[in-house]
Amino acid sequence: MSADDVIRAHVSALKSGTERARSVTQTLMDVPYGEAEGEKLDVYLPSSSSPDVPLVIYFHGGYWQFLSKDESGFLAVPLVQKGAVVVAVGYSIAPKGDMDLMVSQVRRSVVSVIQQYSHISGLYLCGHSAGAHLAAMVLSTDWTQYDVSPKIKGAFLVSGIYDLQPILSTYVNEPLKMTEEVALRNSPSRFLSQLKVSSASCDITVAVAQNDSPEFRKQSEEYYKALESAGLKVSFEDVSETDHFSIIEQLVDENYLLTKLLLKMIGKS
Repeated sequence: MSADDVIRAHVSALKSGTERARSVTQTLMDVPYGEAEGEKLDVYLPSSSSPDVPLVIYFHGGYWQFLSKDESGFLAVPLVQKGAVVVAVGYSIAPKGDMDLMVSQVRRSVVSVIQQYSHISGLYLCGHSAGAHLAAMVLSTDWTQYDVSPKIKGAFLVSGIYDLQPILSTYVNEPLKMTEEVALRNSPSRFLSQLKVSSASCDITVAVAQNDSPEFRKQSEEYYKALESAGLKVSFEDVSETDHFSIIEQLVDENYLLTKLLLKMIGKS
């Protein structure tokens, strides 16, 4: 497949998975978490209301410049069937939003979710690619600047980017227009000491596809090793027979390795 065909197939898979999730689960669409147009959430709810409800927040990928929450409910069905709430977060992708804004938005989305769903049994993050970067930035937040201090029990970081410097000179940065300074202050690999303070008890899984590109594989391996060296609870999953897109698309399947690991993490296996 050509590069364009790969992207089209990926978007199509996420869209059809999200359409299915919207048709078989209870949903709350376009719930605002801020004032701006793009600051909205989609919530996928289990049919039974038990007191033991884990909540999984999903941050979509797309190199910070495409995709949206509208294709981000695909992973909901296996999780909701087991009694979890799934929240897909929208954020202002480039060129409308810049990196500082996106990081601020996802942090505020987590604060808003915590305020709206105070009765949950645990808060978990999941992100793919650019979304894994944003999830890692949430884990590295200094919450003293916010109204609440979320206790994030687990994080599932799939094929993420944890050091933004290598993309400064690539086409990815054209709509983002990041300077080196912006890239440095938004690179999770530089905020391990803050992550250790904010998310010390968080159970982190760093996952990467067997056929991810060398830079993606290198970044996941290095971030995992850095987390491990910092004494954090972290595991590494090198997912065989997957690429950068199939590794996340398959979360629609309850029997897929990463779905099982995510269900185990949230206590619903």
